[in-house]
Amino acid sequence: MLSNQVKIESLLFVSGSEGISLTEISQLIGLLKPAVHDQILRLNKKYQEDSSCSFEIIEAGERYRLATKKAFSNLLKQYFEAPSMIEISGACLETLSIIAYKQPVTRIEIEEIRGVQSGGMIQKLLLLDLIKEDGRLDAPGRPILYSTTTNFLDYFGIKTLSELPELPKDKDEQASDEDVLELFNEKLYEEEQ
Repeated sequence: MLSNQVKIESLLFVSGSEGISLTEISQLIGLLKPAVHDQILRLNKKYQEDSSCSFEIIEAGERYRLATKKAFSNLLKQYFEAPSMIEISGACLETLSIIAYKQPVTRIEIEEIRGVQSGGMIQKLLLLDLIKEDGRLDAPGRPILYSTTTNFLDYFGIKTLSELPELPKDKDEQASDEDVLELFNEKLYEEEQ
């Protein structure tokens, strides 16, 4: 049987940079909000006392999220500034193509299309200034919306988003999620040739 701390930890992990509220955690694991808050404090204390753990829990705007301890900031800065970060990986390009065609779009919508977690890819694209936070969706949890930046246009040598290749249309004249990924894969294959 999983402990409440482990359940909370897993929810903090999957909520990514958007975080999760006490109310959401309370509803998902069936604990009252004061008990959830107490478990979060205990979990964070455990992280702080464990020198072999790189995590801490941050509260911002009544939402909680996992983050790396400040002691690792220089290491992480080196990682994101390393030359290998300048070249965009296939997973980053896939995430970026979804944002370009579906913007503004939430992390959850991106993950539904890709079928995998995309928080790390979104963070890399934010750091490379290819995407930006573009407000919040008026829905429960108020998820962050992402869209491309002018740096995105410069990076790909286009002046406007209208210069992106057109997506194939289905019966309803709406591009499907599969069309976005298929077009992305075709363009990536063409560039490799």
